Amino acid sequence: MNEERGPGMEALIEALYPICRSITGDGLRETLGIIAERIPLERHEVATGTPVLDWTVPPEWNIRDAWIKDASGQRIVDYKASNLHVVNYSRPVPPQRLALAELDAHLHSLPEHPDWIPYRTAYYEESWGFCLPHAQRIRLEPGEYEVCIDSTLEAGALSYGELLIAGESEKEVLVSTHVCHPSLCNDNLSGIAVATWLAAELAKRKPGLSYRFLFIPGTIGAITWLERNRHRLDRIAHGLTLVCLGNDEPLRYKRTLSGHAEIDRVMEFVLRNSEGDFEIRDFHPYGYDERQYNSPGFRLPVGSLMRGVHGEFPEYHSSADNLDFVHIPLLEEAADRLLEVFAILETNGRYRNRAPFGEPQLGRRGLYRGMGGEADPRSLSQAMLWILQFSDGTNDLLSIAERSGLPWAILRNAAERLEEHDLLERCGSPGQRERGGACAS
Repeated sequence: MNEERGPGMEALIEALYPICRSITGDGLRETLGIIAERIPLERHEVATGTPVLDWTVPPEWNIRDAWIKDASGQRIVDYKASNLHVVNYSRPVPPQRLALAELDAHLHSLPEHPDWIPYRTAYYEESWGFCLPHAQRIRLEPGEYEVCIDSTLEAGALSYGELLIAGESEKEVLVSTHVCHPSLCNDNLSGIAVATWLAAELAKRKPGLSYRFLFIPGTIGAITWLERNRHRLDRIAHGLTLVCLGNDEPLRYKRTLSGHAEIDRVMEFVLRNSEGDFEIRDFHPYGYDERQYNSPGFRLPVGSLMRGVHGEFPEYHSSADNLDFVHIPLLEEAADRLLEVFAILETNGRYRNRAPFGEPQLGRRGLYRGMGGEADPRSLSQAMLWILQFSDGTNDLLSIAERSGLPWAILRNAAERLEEHDLLERCGSPGQRERGGACAS
């Protein structure tokens, strides 16, 4: 295990936690700048008003201060104490006094969790508001309160970050994570931390596939990236969104829309062969940016890895999603599983047995290894027999692993040994979007 991995992810989360992020603005730029200190991130700016698919890049939002003051002039709700106190993307509100009955229409709280501050947004509407604990809200006395939101909504740009790690193949694995939420750790500083560490780790290697990491604002960021990259989407062979990876729940994988893409099969194989509970869910059109990538015009094979499910854990979109809610060892576990997934994607493939008429004589090639008396079904010899039996050009190595129950490492070793002795040849290359037919005879 990389000893710097856990502390590095924890330090990144702690650095990003105080920042007021949104789908545009200086908080988003500051976040990308901190990530860029760790990986060579290319940052993009797309101007307000730019048409992107069926959307338009919105005005840029920035905020300096906001408050609610009581009759004595004391701040009882203060943006500087928590950036969740202000509805994200609230329009400017100059200092003014409002009766409680009028102010209450702009207040948001969680009666079921009276000590938590909710997170609310108003991205695409002319609105404003404050969020506060319900226990505080019900104690507000009738009278007048002064409110102010010192924000701007002006022409500017949408920012996002991108890193391509070029591999031996031009076929790409897309890893996408959203970076627009303010002080929320599981959703999605956990995804940012895991993606940043993976990018740094892969950048040290010469991977078999290429890896494209996206750090984007949710929905509008993915839509903007898709609009700007239509011409090269055919390179995306596999993809994942990384979200909500740090809370104390099992790893969950949400399949691509087709449900049988190679990334679906590999992710399920890895989770089934790892310790601990897990859950596989079918695709549904609710969640994160996998919705955009799987939309009918694109149909990119992008699944989603998470622990907490969008809207299903109590702390979701509230101040309880804080630094104590994310467990660094669980982020490390997610990173381990993802490296296993990438290793299989890079080495999976279809093969053709070059001696298909009966079983080839392994002994004279030094491949037998005492097979006659061998009792261990997980041995290298057994793996060779499985591969030779099923390698007719239509079965990939993953399907042999699924059927045999043998570990991936043993099957890969066996395939390499058989290739070295000219008993096996590979069909196609890693990263194919669709499984092809049999090898040419």
